[in-house]
Amino acid sequence: MSVDAATVKKVASLARIAISDDDANRMVPELNNILGWIEQLGEVDTSTAAPMTAVIPNDLRLRDDVVTDGGVRDKVLANAPVAEHGFFGVPKVIE
Repeated sequence: MSVDAATVKKVASLARIAISDDDANRMVPELNNILGWIEQLGEVDTSTAAPMTAVIPNDLRLRDDVVTDGGVRDKVLANAPVAEHGFFGVPKVIE
């Protein structure tokens, strides 16, 4: 695939980027070079490579999924301006 100045101008207009003719002509060889590298990547045999998300193994350290009550209700409510029956006391907002 080859890119010309008209293609660069069209892509720039689709991206809503203002570009001059000189800039478009200067970008043609750069974009053709990038497309050449992409074509080279397409020639690489990846049939024996396993899919991966990172180059190093990542193991998530997870805690046990156990339901607890937290046991800190009194400490949390100690900071509350108003506590009623083990809950935060808030002003009535319904008229």
